[in-house]
Amino acid sequence: MFGLDYNLGHSGLSLEGAPMTSILDYPRTIALRSLRMFLTIARIMVPVMVLVYIAQRLGLIAVVGDAIAPAMALLGLPPEAGIIWATTILTNIYGGLASMAALSDDLRMNVAQISALGAMMLFAHNVPTEQSVVRRAGASALFTGALRVTLGALYGAAVTWACDTWGWLREPVSLDWMRQDSALAGGTPDVWSWLWSSTQSLAMILVIIVFLVCFLDILERLGVTRLVTRLLTPLLRLSGLEERAAPLTTVGVLLGLAYGGALIIEATEREGYSARTRLLALSWLSLCHALIEDTLLILTLGADIWVILVIRTTVTLAVLAGLARLTLPGAPLARLLKL
Repeated sequence: MFGLDYNLGHSGLSLEGAPMTSILDYPRTIALRSLRMFLTIARIMVPVMVLVYIAQRLGLIAVVGDAIAPAMALLGLPPEAGIIWATTILTNIYGGLASMAALSDDLRMNVAQISALGAMMLFAHNVPTEQSVVRRAGASALFTGALRVTLGALYGAAVTWACDTWGWLREPVSLDWMRQDSALAGGTPDVWSWLWSSTQSLAMILVIIVFLVCFLDILERLGVTRLVTRLLTPLLRLSGLEERAAPLTTVGVLLGLAYGGALIIEATEREGYSARTRLLALSWLSLCHALIEDTLLILTLGADIWVILVIRTTVTLAVLAGLARLTLPGAPLARLLKL
């Protein structure tokens, strides 16, 4: 899938048995492919990042948080959770943590509540930017974004209801450490700090994309990609994905939607994934991505790992299984989404 044993550049020669000039084209091919993927993602992300930052500076995100605060009571969460989740949805998990630090003086939560809010943050964060990537990759940004927010709210409510009913995870959580962390409590950064941070983030995305392109090509050549695909076949059947989309989806699940989305955009242009495969793969990535980094961030708050990782991943797979059935050819949802 990701092997570069097909023709390189414009030479018309394959890598195996190729002359030295063709072999030297390999780094150039990797660099051009990585740069093309990065520019595709950057053109999507940068305008959205600017708009979100402006909204944050104008206080519009806090307004949204205040508006949904009353609904938090229905989810068994304090009103401050509305501001935290709104900030997370419109910025990212780090933005949500900054809001939590700013509100930590008055915030009183137990393990069940922090786990529920943490899971909601994991389901739905950085939605404007990430769903822009999803739209460019070939799936409905509105549908996948609504899926993230709706499932996040329902999951959070289910966690708090179950824990209240059976008396689970009632231990109080201390957020005193957040007040002492100036990096978290600093609030919205100034323009230059934001520009520097955003530039660093984009540079890191480029570095990781280059690494992924090289790494996936090596895995393909060693046969690891085929082995992973075979191991994932039961889950793939359950989720309705094509087997060839498994490695790409796995990358996004482990590392992040931007990386998985970039790979899917590039692979779709080359291999022509069906609209249904793109929807299922990108729905999976929307609901469950950056599984390691993001989960560790929420764990630092005192959340329960079963709630934010094990059960959340299981629920995601169940939702994907249902979505796979609802998007079979001729199904109403398939017609609605024009699959």
